[in-house]
Amino acid sequence: MSDVSDLVIGEDGLARPVWAASDPLLREYYDTEWGMPVRSERGLFERLSLEVFQSGLSWVTILRKREDFRRAFANFEPDVVAGFTDDDVARLLADPSIVRNRRKIEATINNAQATIRLREEGGLVEFLWSFKPEATPRPCTMAEVPTTSPESVAMARALKRAGFSFVGPTTAFALMEAAGIVDTHLVGSHRRGSSGVWVE
Repeated sequence: MSDVSDLVIGEDGLARPVWAASDPLLREYYDTEWGMPVRSERGLFERLSLEVFQSGLSWVTILRKREDFRRAFANFEPDVVAGFTDDDVARLLADPSIVRNRRKIEATINNAQATIRLREEGGLVEFLWSFKPEATPRPCTMAEVPTTSPESVAMARALKRAGFSFVGPTTAFALMEAAGIVDTHLVGSHRRGSSGVWVE
């Protein structure tokens, strides 16, 4: 253990939060992807969709099903998902490899359509990154990691105005964390500041 109780020193000598140290899949995700800047429409739509499906569930559950989600939702290509029909909804509800929740499935299709509409106003990337705060949190413990922020509240409201659904302030903040819009890596973690977005 390190001197910060929520960080664990791995056998490789690197400090990670407890949640990222216990499961190999979570560790790989933490070490290579979580918090790194996502600046493509497809990438942000995928992360938004996965955060929608994660609502009320553990993240590792979604991560384990990620490749199945990609297969089921046409690799999260907004133009394809936006054209999904009632038959596709029925297909997805019958697919045991994903989370079979009608509201979340329908929200993902709706959000693909909203993503396409946003192109007329600069697109999803510009829209989401416009909520980047002036400063990022500097948590030393997991208890200090926020679950919402003024920016995530504003993002959720703006997403709803733009026609998105199933995206509240907590989901918006989780998206901001995953996509590097904020950096909530614990101070002392080997990943802190690795996105290049925030100068420590």
